[in-house]
Amino acid sequence: MSIELFEFTSVHTMSKLVELECEPVLQVIKSDKMMEFDENTYAKAKNTSFHNGVIEVKVLSELLPNAPDFAKGFIGIAFRISEDDSSFESFYIRPTNGRVEDAVRKNRGTQYFSYPNYTFEYFRDRGITDFESPADIGLGEWITIKAVIEDQKATFYVNNEDTPTLSVDNLLLGAETRGAIGLFVDVGTQGFFKELKITSYD
Repeated sequence: MSIELFEFTSVHTMSKLVELECEPVLQVIKSDKMMEFDENTYAKAKNTSFHNGVIEVKVLSELLPNAPDFAKGFIGIAFRISEDDSSFESFYIRPTNGRVEDAVRKNRGTQYFSYPNYTFEYFRDRGITDFESPADIGLGEWITIKAVIEDQKATFYVNNEDTPTLSVDNLLLGAETRGAIGLFVDVGTQGFFKELKITSYD
């Protein structure tokens, strides 16, 4: 669906409809929690209550002029967002890691995390690598991302690949959680979103 058909609430971000490549897209830029990672920084789609189903959207990220050296173009989706934005699940990508030669960075092309307790920092501090994976992605290009959610299991796809890029068998907020959907950005990213499709199973 066209991004224009949705209404959004900006949560610790600035978001607005703009024209890019002669079509309407949603621009989202982090405006608070500037140096904090894996936070509730997204444009939240109004009137969405999502439990199980499919979320698909095309994303494009650019680094802001003042982006710190560690910025990676973080962009993705949040889902099952609580009404007060105190918890949610998320998949996002790091486009600058997509085609680097460094094997460690390359394996960090995609990320799952669960807010507020289970951030990428939590996983890395404990040597948990199950929630990251590589992807052939880059800055300044449209990338299709899709999450298929079924109770406590989720699969994440990049650029219409048949095989999941990342699979999670134990969504950390549990199987029964329900909530809104958001378009997520993080440190140093100017994010653009279009063609958001939400298919609910229940």
